[in-house]
Amino acid sequence: MSGYTRRPEWLKISPLDPDILSPMRKLALDLKLHTICESAHCPNRPECFSQGTATFMILGSTCTRRCTFCGVRKGRPRSPDPQEAQNIVAAVSRLRLRYVVITSVTRDDLPDGGASQFAETIRAIHTHDSEIAVEVLIPDFGGSSPSLENVISARPAVLNHNLETVPRLYPQVRPQAQYRRSLEILRAARLLDAKLLTKSGIMLGLGESRQEVIEVMASLRQAGCDVLTIGQYLPPSLDHQKLVRYVHPEEFVEYRSIGIDMGFVSVFSGPLVRSSFHAAETYLLANRRAVQ
Repeated sequence: MSGYTRRPEWLKISPLDPDILSPMRKLALDLKLHTICESAHCPNRPECFSQGTATFMILGSTCTRRCTFCGVRKGRPRSPDPQEAQNIVAAVSRLRLRYVVITSVTRDDLPDGGASQFAETIRAIHTHDSEIAVEVLIPDFGGSSPSLENVISARPAVLNHNLETVPRLYPQVRPQAQYRRSLEILRAARLLDAKLLTKSGIMLGLGESRQEVIEVMASLRQAGCDVLTIGQYLPPSLDHQKLVRYVHPEEFVEYRSIGIDMGFVSVFSGPLVRSSFHAAETYLLANRRAVQ
């Protein structure tokens, strides 16, 4: 099935309003920042930008990997900006954010995979205001334990690392990643800080089976993952991984029910769910449920 047949009604997305997009784009330009929202062509930009929220992407806008599902530019990145952490703080202050999500491109060219930039950014935000909660959506750092430890030592509120898809599809979808390595990151994070909320996300519609999805969910729970997001894969262009099918909303509801029964603190499952969409609400809900 072609991924470019007409979208079903449940995937109709509001047009991108320039009056909403322009202020956030100007802010990013002024402070030499990037957002994954723009770089990955997220369908939720209108809603998030209208609420003054965004997921900041550090370490530049060029990724060293060639995942076939992702809209972020691939190639040889520039050296990290030494002022990036302070520019993030300026954006946080200007937007008056109380919850901040930081992600990055994958930087296999850096000795620590960019972990020190994550840690510096978290600490800079906490120095600005210690009450701000920071969620990090990290790459795999090539499986480096010291890199992961460096990020966690900066005390993020949530550590997110997406599995993205089922193991069978990794060679096509994430050719430079390893399913077991990604799973181990979440397991290791839980061991390093038992109070840290861990989170992961997967996409549907790439050709995975129902049983494969359930097996991934079970593996995440065994690794101690607290929060799961499940969304519909939407190809950024005709050159990206082909869409196999649109997943009906009822299936997303079923996966959410299965996930809750497995013991996830929170499961956000729906066609337009993305790993950072409503992240602050997810964090607050997860915290409330964790203490019940």
